[in-house]
Amino acid sequence: MIFAVMAALLVTMVLTLLRAFMGPGLYNRILAINTFGTKTVLFVAVAGFLFGRPAFLDIGILYALVNFVATVAVLRLTHYQELLSETEGGERG
Repeated sequence: MIFAVMAALLVTMVLTLLRAFMGPGLYNRILAINTFGTKTVLFVAVAGFLFGRPAFLDIGILYALVNFVATVAVLRLTHYQELLSETEGGERG
């Protein structure tokens, strides 16, 4: 049963990567990458359960924290870039 869960997680990870590469917009791609990170945390947790390594849960929690901080940082960066491009466009027109 655990192998079926791991296989299902791998399939959803591949689908989210496809969504990240073919997403219609920037925010959809960022959301897909964030979802991929969440699926990775789940995969690490299930692998830790399967192999009897509880330390994998700590690795998964650390990865979830890094994923969250990176997503917030990228969203802030893109937000500031949009604001800068709007002000530059407004001064010219």
